[in-house]
This record gives sequence, C-alpha cells and structure tokens, in this order.
Amino acid sequence: MKTRIISALVALPLLLFIVVSGGLWLHLGIAVLGLVGMYEFNKAISKEVKGTHMIAYLFALIYVIFIDKIIYTSPLFSIFVSLFTIALLVYSVLCYQKTNYVEIVAAFFGFFYACFLLSHVYLVREYDHGKLLIWLAFISAFGCDTGAYFTGYFLGKRKLCPALSPKKTIEGSIGGIITSVALCLLYGVWINKYYPVANANILLLCGLVGLAGSVLSQIGDLAASSIKRQVGIKDYGNLMPGHGGVLDRFDSVIMTAPVLYYIMLFLIR
Repeated sequence: MKTRIISALVALPLLLFIVVSGGLWLHLGIAVLGLVGMYEFNKAISKEVKGTHMIAYLFALIYVIFIDKIIYTSPLFSIFVSLFTIALLVYSVLCYQKTNYVEIVAAFFGFFYACFLLSHVYLVREYDHGKLLIWLAFISAFGCDTGAYFTGYFLGKRKLCPALSPKKTIEGSIGGIITSVALCLLYGVWINKYYPVANANILLLCGLVGLAGSVLSQIGDLAASSIKRQVGIKDYGNLMPGHGGVLDRFDSVIMTAPVLYYIMLFLIR
C-alpha cells in the first residue's frame, strides 16, 4: 500500500502537468506511454522483442510524430494503415522462418490497442474546448472504478465475470456506471455555470460520455485481465510500482478517451 501511495503521489502531479499543458508536452507524453504500452503488450505475448515488433514501433513512432496530419487527413490514415499492413506481410515472407502469424497479428493489434486508442487523449485535448472536456475521460474511467469498488464492497452479491475477475460484481458494475454518469453530469453543470460552450449541449455530451465510457471502461479492464490470464502474467509491467505498467493503469482510459473524442465530433460544431 505504501508503494502504491508513493507512486501515485509522484505520477499524479506529472499527469496533471502534461494534460494541463497540452501541446508538445502532451504529444511527447502520449508518444512515450503509447510506445511503452506496445512494448508491454508485445512482451506479454511473445516474451521477447521480435522483428514484427520493431516494425510496429517504427510505424507507431511515425504515427505519433505526424498524428495531426494522419488523423485529420483521411487518405493519409488509410495509406498509413495499408503501409503498416504491407510491411508486416513483407516481413512474414522474407523472414518466414523467424516469425509466425501470432506475432504478426499481435504486433498489428498491439499498435491499435496500446498506442492508437491512447492517442485519443491527445486528440481530445487539442480539439475544440478540449482543455475543459479532456477531464471527462478520466472522470468517467476513475469514477466508474471507484463507484464499482465501493458499491461492490457494500452491496455486491452476484459475480459479474468470475473467470476473469472474481471480485467484480453485477451490483458493483451498475454502481460504477451510475457514479460515472453522476460525476460527468456534475462536471457538465460546472462547465455550464463557469465556462459555457456555445452551440453544444454539454449536459448531453457529459451524460453520454459517463454512460458509454463507464460501460466500455469496464470492458477494457476485463479485456486486459483476459489477455493477462491467457499469457500467465499478473501485471503488464512495473512502470509504476504497486500499480503495474501503462496498460494496467490506463486500461480504462484507453476506452473512455475514444468514446469522448467521437461524441465530441458529433455534438460540438
């Protein structure tokens, strides 16, 4: 417990600084976290660095450096994904004795899971009113976790998914969703009062993020547990002692950030 608290006290101010600063600092932070997350995932699957991983790291680096151009120019994203796929296929042909389809698929999936999804934190922060709305990704994820924990502790009886997470309960899951929606709506009320956003229904946006984000954050947590159980590890890494690695700590945020971003695309003009 002491180790967890110390790690949190060190990591939280750093996280706040990076997110509040935005721009280059957030760009660099997401790049580092995305690449570390990919390394954790690939190591969990293959136990060592493979040629397919190096290709994935290269394309991830290209993606995070040119993320603004790649994301906001649709043909470029299609070209990027096509070249990434082709590079892995070429490697599978040239080095067919050194690799297999599992490593190739894992390298491809690892990029989208650990880097692409997490990069939506940057995309939200740099979008219109992102400086205010980015916090919804964290409120939804961490609010759900906290609400689920306490609701499950006091009221939990029926197991949600005992094969993956024996302590999670249906009551806790529902409590997490309610807590997430409530906190997001309260944040929306605060925004409307002090920083009103023209031409956008902020309460609707916050409510949708709280609902969809909390559901998907729980799926993200269970999916991470599923992968770890299948490969026989407890944590993806030890970047934060007591908390695990990037994927252990941000498995919920990598689900809530994309939800927030795409809801913003539809509701903010």
